[in-house]
Amino acid sequence: MRFADKPTTSAQLDIAAPPLTVWRLVTDINLAAQYSTEFKGAEWLDNATQPALGAKFRGHNVHPAIGDWSTDSEVTSLREPEHYEWSVLGEDLPGAIWSFTLEPIEVGTRLTQQMQIGPGRNGLTAAIERWPDKEERIIEKRLAEHQENMIRTLSGIKALAEKSS
Repeated sequence: MRFADKPTTSAQLDIAAPPLTVWRLVTDINLAAQYSTEFKGAEWLDNATQPALGAKFRGHNVHPAIGDWSTDSEVTSLREPEHYEWSVLGEDLPGAIWSFTLEPIEVGTRLTQQMQIGPGRNGLTAAIERWPDKEERIIEKRLAEHQENMIRTLSGIKALAEKSS
């Protein structure tokens, strides 16, 4: 897979709780910080206090190979209680697109988290430019890291949602 292909990864989990219960958890911009090894928290920007179409927030991250960094994101889709999406802002195009999709199922909610790298420049771009012959391995490793944190986050959401239901 190459950067130009807009590589994606996702994780999915069934949760024995209604979609509205799960929705309240996935729209908490700081909840993933409890479970992720990389994401450390966020704050709303420009007087926003909760998810709304066009609302912006700043997320803080840490990675052993990269160090600390922050990114600004914008909520680009919000359909309660079905879909929540945000784009990591880049100069021209999003550096990444993240989302949660909630689907009602017989036992509760099927929760899917997805992320797409690119299409705009992001932290991976410099590594790929430095080692173009390793582009596919760089992307594969990064997608695996994101998927691992997604699984951790979804498992945490499942535990909280099922405990409160």
